[in-house]
Amino acid sequence: MASLGDLLRDWHQGAQAVARGDWDCALRLFSSISEPPARVSFNVGCVHLLAGDPEAALRAFDQAVTKDACLAVGFLQRGVANFQLERFMEALSDFQRTLAQLRDNTAIDYTQLGLRFKLQAWEVLFNMAAVQSQLGLWAEAACSLGDAISKGPEGARNGLDVALGQVQKQVPLQPRQVPRGEVFRPHRRHVEHLEPVDFLGKAKVLASALPTDSHGVAPPQPQALDVRGEARPRAAARARDTAPGRADTPCSPRTPTDTEMEVSSGQARQHDRGTLVTHKGCWQPGGPALAPPPRPPAQGYQDPSEDGRWVPLSGEEALQRAWRDAAGPGGLQLQCRGVGGRPVLYQVVAQHVYSAQRPEDLALQPGDTVDVLCEVDQAWLEGHCDGHIGIFPKSFTVPAAWRA
Repeated sequence: MASLGDLLRDWHQGAQAVARGDWDCALRLFSSISEPPARVSFNVGCVHLLAGDPEAALRAFDQAVTKDACLAVGFLQRGVANFQLERFMEALSDFQRTLAQLRDNTAIDYTQLGLRFKLQAWEVLFNMAAVQSQLGLWAEAACSLGDAISKGPEGARNGLDVALGQVQKQVPLQPRQVPRGEVFRPHRRHVEHLEPVDFLGKAKVLASALPTDSHGVAPPQPQALDVRGEARPRAAARARDTAPGRADTPCSPRTPTDTEMEVSSGQARQHDRGTLVTHKGCWQPGGPALAPPPRPPAQGYQDPSEDGRWVPLSGEEALQRAWRDAAGPGGLQLQCRGVGGRPVLYQVVAQHVYSAQRPEDLALQPGDTVDVLCEVDQAWLEGHCDGHIGIFPKSFTVPAAWRA
């Protein structure tokens, strides 16, 4: 099964292909999505209409309204496809269902869902009149246009008056549809997270002033550990690894994002005697307590608790307090966590079962701990759990700090 990131990437690139008029590329990208959501099926139907294939468009719109029976704009476009196929009774039924989905509202604005289109009640009534004119139901068509005039804005009045004059002369009308080239696009916030981001950068030692002891031997320096708990290569090895033509350094965005660093109390005291300068800032110990290094944008976690979970450090004060404790005999373990190059904002714990309704959903069981990656809106979060990424209802979870 394709990941949410793959779905969003194909969806985004397909929408871009529609914008530049490349119908074949758009259909290839949209069709590559297995189990597409209703909005992607809707996009496929719109592209088939643009390419002059109403039969294929009808099949795609059938899939869209089957997956989302409340997608009023899907019924509108299916009615247009039926109209082009001269299936006028089916088209009239689709436009009637579109009007029913408006629930006596004058319009439905789809902008927030990624479609730059506002479905107007008067346009649906106009389409009903267009079908009735094709069926020779001139009185019914005039009545539908009268309702459209009463519901339409002042700016549409002239066009509706002209249409009414055509019906009175028994001239058939053509239906209105979603503007050419407009399709559902994924949320911009989700698209921005498709590519991995290097939040930590590539650390580089510019100067290290550690005086030697009476025997001329410099004290040991603290070393960063990799994800296997092994010391990273020293400066000479790093210089070889970063020579032209060599692979990226361990801080490359393509390496695993979970990194771990351990600093013992003895090493902390040795650092009181010197200064370590990096391109990210300056750490200059000089007192009984250690000053914290610059905090990375990703979430910090302290060493595991008794049940094996890493304890999150929320806020600058908690991080400073943990760093001061490094002077004790137990040392300090810190971990900077992220998922797919994205930082973990915080953690929540599922309180109820949530079954995934769509491919982009994240299924939950009570007790699951979820890394929150994005706040989609006030009611939905995007998170990571057990190797899966998706969205889930915020109301089904509580902050991890509330765990019983």
